[in-house]
Amino acid sequence: MSVNTRTRTTLAGRHPELTAPPLKPFGAKKALSREALAGILFVLPTLVIFGLFKFLPIFGAGAMSLTEYSLNGDFEFLGADNYTRLAADPNFWQSLKVTFLYVAIFVPFIIAVSLAGAVLLDKLVRFTGTFRALLFIPYLSSFVMAGIIWTWIFSTDGPLNAALVGLGMGPVPFTSGPQLLVLLSLAVVSVWKGFGYSMLIFLAGLKAQPAEVHEAARIDGAGAWKSFWYVTLPLLKPVVFFVLVIETIVGFQVFDTIYVMTGGGPARASHSLIYFLFDEGFKFFDFGYASAIGVVLFVIVLILSLIQQRFFEGKDSK
Repeated sequence: MSVNTRTRTTLAGRHPELTAPPLKPFGAKKALSREALAGILFVLPTLVIFGLFKFLPIFGAGAMSLTEYSLNGDFEFLGADNYTRLAADPNFWQSLKVTFLYVAIFVPFIIAVSLAGAVLLDKLVRFTGTFRALLFIPYLSSFVMAGIIWTWIFSTDGPLNAALVGLGMGPVPFTSGPQLLVLLSLAVVSVWKGFGYSMLIFLAGLKAQPAEVHEAARIDGAGAWKSFWYVTLPLLKPVVFFVLVIETIVGFQVFDTIYVMTGGGPARASHSLIYFLFDEGFKFFDFGYASAIGVVLFVIVLILSLIQQRFFEGKDSK
């Protein structure tokens, strides 16, 4: 080994900051630029679709919320008048209260059912594919069909009330009774319809967990519940956060089930923000006011998502 080579080796070992970075082979930069260009071309159609059908409508709704827009395309700039009107509208606050109540019932309910289904599927040894398909089938059905079926199940002469009468409990007004009962009934339908999607996400998270960690917990004497609470659930935190955000957004966007089953009633007990937006936009054709409702809903969901993110990041840092 020459003196210069020995000197460079010694310097690299003792003072790595003094050594020059290795030279890239000729043409590597050009190859990387070609790969980057190919990657951009592959994602460009998706970016265009998202821009046209996601981001552009958001900005369009924001602009329309500042106007009084009519069906023939005429509009009058109003500034913040629609938002001032919204703040003074008791129907808006009632719909906001209904939406928050519904989300408070729906989100914990669907997360618990989805997680329980995923844990049970993860423990199964045989026929896992069959049970997975059976539990996912409701997700493939339409909300309209689900609403029609469950309206019959919840009706006074439906099978559920028939069973309750047989037990001596009397008929229960599931969709025409007190507000909490109506919202709980709607949440049951939405959970039955949608839990299959979150269940598969939880199942993927469970399958990705290292078996050695659970084996170590069993060796240390942890039972099934302690192993789930102290090992499985902490490892599922990123998945729980994702499902929580997705289902919160779904909860705030509830419309189909309400439209089919209750029509916003009884006495506006299930009149959610989206239903309020639908009425203002497509019943009264007040598109500027409806856009203002949509913008407020977007801001609320965005703020809640950021709060949930900060909460989970704070938990991880402890």
